[in-house]
Amino acid sequence: MKLSEVKSILGKLETIAFQLPNGELVPNHFHVTEVGKVTKHFIDCGGTVRNEEVVNFQLWNANDYDHRLHPEKLLNIIELSEKTLEIGDLEVEVEYQGVTIQKFGIDFDGKNFLLTTKQTDCLAKDKCGIPEEKPKLNLADLSSEPCCSSDGNCC
Repeated sequence: MKLSEVKSILGKLETIAFQLPNGELVPNHFHVTEVGKVTKHFIDCGGTVRNEEVVNFQLWNANDYDHRLHPEKLLNIIELSEKTLEIGDLEVEVEYQGVTIQKFGIDFDGKNFLLTTKQTDCLAKDKCGIPEEKPKLNLADLSSEPCCSSDGNCC
């Protein structure tokens, strides 16, 4: 999800909730401790130099149970970050403390921001010898006629 989409959604909400991939909600007393622009300049295993930029939100649970982050406050923090850090309309990722710091994508279901799982991947499969994954086929899907249908058309 792009930063502009997050801002648009925040402008319509009365409260903010983040839902983890397992369905649990981040405790409602969380804080967004950072809004930043993360730049990654790297070389992949095939020798291609790459640059990636994302907007990063860091969520943190404090022992401050009396305060909630309201949508307008987060919107103000984002707008200040855009000006100060010269952040464009980039994809947003979210950091959250699990067993270790976890990184998530973000989506919205009409009520909650959904923290979506991210996966590592090889960006140069064609250069490092990783074979293309063959599609898995179900044998039942290979025949255009049912093997044993009610009309007596059996093998």
